[in-house]
Amino acid sequence: MKQLILTIACLSVLAAGCRKLEQPNTREFTEEAYWRDAQDALDALTSCYENMYGDGFYFGNEALSDNAYVAGGGFSGVSLIAGGSYDAAHARVRAEWSYHYAAIRKCNVVVLNIGKVKQMDETLRRRIVAEARFIRAWAYFNMTDWFGSVPFYLDLISVETARTIGRTNRDEIVRFVLEELNAIRNDLPVNTSYAEKDRGRITRGAAIALAARVRLWKGEWATAAQEYALLMNGTQNGTYGLLGSYENLFKPANEFNNEVILDLQYGGGRTYSTQRSFLPQTVALLRSVLVPTQDLVDDYIMTNGKGIREAGSGYNENDPNVNRDPRFNATIIHHGGTIVDFDGRTQTILTQPGSVPATNSVDDQGASPTGYYFRKHYDPTAANYASGLNLPLIRYAEVLLGFAEAKNEQGQLDADTWNKTIRALRVRAGFTDAGATEFPAGANQASLRDIIRRERRAELAFEGVRAFDIRRWKIAETVLARPVRGIKVTSGAFNKDPNGYIIVENRRFDNPKHYLWPVPTAERDQNKNLGQNPQW
Repeated sequence: MKQLILTIACLSVLAAGCRKLEQPNTREFTEEAYWRDAQDALDALTSCYENMYGDGFYFGNEALSDNAYVAGGGFSGVSLIAGGSYDAAHARVRAEWSYHYAAIRKCNVVVLNIGKVKQMDETLRRRIVAEARFIRAWAYFNMTDWFGSVPFYLDLISVETARTIGRTNRDEIVRFVLEELNAIRNDLPVNTSYAEKDRGRITRGAAIALAARVRLWKGEWATAAQEYALLMNGTQNGTYGLLGSYENLFKPANEFNNEVILDLQYGGGRTYSTQRSFLPQTVALLRSVLVPTQDLVDDYIMTNGKGIREAGSGYNENDPNVNRDPRFNATIIHHGGTIVDFDGRTQTILTQPGSVPATNSVDDQGASPTGYYFRKHYDPTAANYASGLNLPLIRYAEVLLGFAEAKNEQGQLDADTWNKTIRALRVRAGFTDAGATEFPAGANQASLRDIIRRERRAELAFEGVRAFDIRRWKIAETVLARPVRGIKVTSGAFNKDPNGYIIVENRRFDNPKHYLWPVPTAERDQNKNLGQNPQW
């Protein structure tokens, strides 16, 4: 496998850049010259964290769903994947494979070599190993989700082995992931036990939450509910809760709050400028290419709890942005919405064609082609647009949503569970109408399923979760096999649907083919034993 071979060749010296000045006098890096103390082990572990995930995947994943669209070839060409027009040589497919195998290799280095450090606190040693095993489990789960069966190894395989290794059945790998997440729990501190300098490290709560997510993915509803309950009842596994303000969750001042269970760590020398791709170009001074879809906008309920197409919702198509779920304005900028720019000035964003000035309207070639912009994750404190804002991978809100889903799939979602989960999230969001907050009278499992899925979409929008949800729910062939729509317009030369909404792009999703990505061509060229996924 080309990338796996390169990884093996390069990552055996993963920590060379961290080597202290007082290392033994040697002309080349050796393992003996590295694994000498606890700091060496921590430095090697830091390299694992750097390969856990990145902002390009995090934000780009949103456009692999019906939540967002990327204009052009940005974010490794995710629009081609969402549109069903990709193959085994696609850039994102190659990147996903290589990125996770780099993480796996780095984690194996830590797990297999930390024993060389003789003078080390054993509690710290076990914690470092547990963190590395978590990241490795995270990588393998992501690989099985995208590719199905993949090469699996826990040692430092040679280049020769990398050229011949086959793929291990997905079920076996997922079973390993769950065993790992269970085995490492007691070696991981709870979130309140870490010192300030260690904030953001993997916790016991993260291991439990990821295991619950995997159980949900497998449809093991009873076990998933049990796992989620471990984080909802008591503080033995961590102290978690909902931050009082949904909007404030995604601001630099509120990092490391107790709603965040796992997040991507940024700051210092690690920053990202991705926000320039999703903000209005009058704010970020760059083309707006990662933008929300009309389908996402339409799924936000009204303040009375009804969907916009339901009788009695009060939705007015001519004034569509009033009386909507408060999370809508916290996540998305629409026509007439405002934003405080990097210079502290309040800008009104106009997106309808013919607006003056036209810079942010769908008329302009650098503006959002859907007429919407993302607001969530905007960091106005970023110097030169380079943000150090952490990006949440798992929040306590997801725990509540996962628990509600697991209980409903067992036919056990009652008013008590509703109050602990959906109602709690909606009250935090700012809903006050009983129609939105109280357990719906006469609801059945099917109608509650729709509510939970819609709630999950609104709560976790632009956090990279939707692409995984639509695939595990097996609805991707429905929601991705229709046009990407933008705002409703009454003027301008736009391709529109019969109701006047802009059609930005037509998409295709073939079932079952597109539920698994193809094994990258470059990997199969290096290793003839990899085979290929069905229909690729």
